[in-house]
Amino acid sequence: MKSILTKLTIALAALCQGAQAQQLYPPCDRKATVETHFLFSSMQRLQGAGALFGHHDATAYGVGWKFDKDRSDVKSVTGSYPAIYGWDLARMEHGSANDINGIPFKLQRKLIKQAYNRGGINTFCWHMDNPFNGKTAWDTTHNSAKEILPGGSAHQTYVTYLDRVAKYIRTLKGSEGEAIPLLFRPFHELTGNWFWWCRNACTPEEFKTLWRFTIDYLRNEKDLHNLLIVYSVADFDTKEDFLLRYPGDAYTDFLGFDNYCTKSVPDYQQKLGRRLALQQQIADEHHKLSCLAETGYEQIPMANWWTTVLQPELQKNNRTSYVLAWRNGRTDHYYTPYPGQVSEQDFIKFFNSQGNIFQNRLTPLAVYGKYIIQGTK
Repeated sequence: MKSILTKLTIALAALCQGAQAQQLYPPCDRKATVETHFLFSSMQRLQGAGALFGHHDATAYGVGWKFDKDRSDVKSVTGSYPAIYGWDLARMEHGSANDINGIPFKLQRKLIKQAYNRGGINTFCWHMDNPFNGKTAWDTTHNSAKEILPGGSAHQTYVTYLDRVAKYIRTLKGSEGEAIPLLFRPFHELTGNWFWWCRNACTPEEFKTLWRFTIDYLRNEKDLHNLLIVYSVADFDTKEDFLLRYPGDAYTDFLGFDNYCTKSVPDYQQKLGRRLALQQQIADEHHKLSCLAETGYEQIPMANWWTTVLQPELQKNNRTSYVLAWRNGRTDHYYTPYPGQVSEQDFIKFFNSQGNIFQNRLTPLAVYGKYIIQGTK
């Protein structure tokens, strides 16, 4: 064990050369599991060494394939899986067999375990249907959040949703029965105006109360202590915009935002750089990690987008913990290249940059405190 820990220390030190020395802070859940605590410390140590690259539903499907074993569009292009694996809890609130994108939850569970076993990091968003009226996450009925809080007309429905999700999360265990650490990103894009929890549908105080109730319930009533909490906004221009609905340091571990390249590329790049810098400032003040929780350029029509648009902003803001590209859902809706796609060669250059960390570089770092050696348990 001592030799393994020595190897781990050397590996982390080698990757983190040039990263700023820093004080490490504990997860906001003071009862976090050993593996969860170790993951959060590891991700803090990696600040400045490179951004972990992630992809949503990376190993479940891609352009032209679905549910193939050991497959990933990222891996088909680069030879490596991503370091971060994004998933969605949507439909579990109803006890459904499949998630919102058609992945059987049994398969999702298997893929999450596989990612964890190779030393990867799993993160959940939740496009939760509206507990108040049963409509989709994209319903914007006013007062929905208020009505699912304690004392509200739909509170028990919401508690039932949480119970079902908690039951599923409890099944996500490693080979020794330990709870797999998860980055949990509820109520994302909260500064937008398209979900029932967004700024146009509830007040800042209602949102903060909902967030705190949710996290407290999962921790204290359902005894889930393997969640690192991600507070993820959409558009923001000032610190005040970002923090208006912030639930507090006791309820968050990561600060993030979603930012897609949907209009002019220069406009996206300028806003991305400015927001990453401002978010890092806020994260430092609150002792949190900063991330780009969702991004991408649909169909990636620009051949050198990865190295001339995204990479420069990540280099300028090199303490960004991770960046996650959205899913490869259809031939007209994908955010990472596949073999033969116009940006494939540029993505390989992006992959080879020392500023980006994929699974091949993450595995030796044993971010959960478990050194992974070929052929050993």
